[in-house]
Amino acid sequence: MAASEPAFSFLTTAYKTEDYLRDTIDSVVGQTLSDWELIVVDNGMSDAIAAIVDGYADDKRIRLVRQENKGYDGGVMAAAQVATGRFFVVLDSDDQVMPTFCEVVGETLDADPKIDAVGCDAFRFDDSGADLPVGYYRSTNVKQRPDPSKRLKLTDLLGGLVPYYTAAIRREAWEAVGGYDRGGEELHESVVIWIRMVETYDIRVLPQRLARFRLRSDSLTRDPEKALAFMAELERTFSWAAPTEPEEKAALDRTLRTFRYWVALHTAQKALLNGDDQAARTAAREAFEHRRTVRAAVIIVSVNVFPGLLRRIHPLKQQVSERVAHAAGRIVTTVKR
Repeated sequence: MAASEPAFSFLTTAYKTEDYLRDTIDSVVGQTLSDWELIVVDNGMSDAIAAIVDGYADDKRIRLVRQENKGYDGGVMAAAQVATGRFFVVLDSDDQVMPTFCEVVGETLDADPKIDAVGCDAFRFDDSGADLPVGYYRSTNVKQRPDPSKRLKLTDLLGGLVPYYTAAIRREAWEAVGGYDRGGEELHESVVIWIRMVETYDIRVLPQRLARFRLRSDSLTRDPEKALAFMAELERTFSWAAPTEPEEKAALDRTLRTFRYWVALHTAQKALLNGDDQAARTAAREAFEHRRTVRAAVIIVSVNVFPGLLRRIHPLKQQVSERVAHAAGRIVTTVKR
């Protein structure tokens, strides 16, 4: 991929991630292929963020853009505006890329110049730095190993195989679909960009874990109420695809049922703890209608037979709340705003 401009432009927006940003930058600096640039947007005018980036001043591939906080998507788009690479790679300021990310993705792009975007799997790790045994795609309930020989289809996306957000996207494709610009709509940018691209552009997904996704203790998806709002945003985004083919519609229906299942379980739990047994029963039955799982069936029996006992069992509240938050994280774990 020899050319005057770098092959890859990493687009990193930083807001209140002073504790993590240095590790993120180091993961890019440590690439086995040096054909990259890193644009860090100080998305909130933090002197600490600027000082961290300034510590890499000797590496001219790393540049800083400073602006008032314009939201996550506004930060990414600010980075894209000044990027010069042939492929754009969004990288959150608390996540990392593996040393061979550029090398392996570059080999895939070189092997077939018609490919417009390449995604990958990712390790998940906690604040201790330890990798968790289950990778990103498996955690989002993707059961089949991604096949890079096959072009991604809308049916795949609507069924849940949304490329991990740290993916290489050809500049022309990024610009044609508007990148992370949501156009004023309440859609999730790291999902809608793939929906915009999938029918026109050749997208491949590698099975290798070439990135690292941090599960922070203060993540949005750890707060049940915020997780529910996030899931509502995802439902709007997936529905926005407006599929027309029967297979696509079926895939969307399965995914939306999953979203609604977890929302109904949360509603049942909240109603139960508030003493509204009838609302709890109704929500539990709704959850079972969306997904006929053993968990939903047990909850239906429990709220009908001994709701008072459940209310007195304190661990129930924490357990169900954590499961709802975890479910939001499993569906699409790319939101850390």
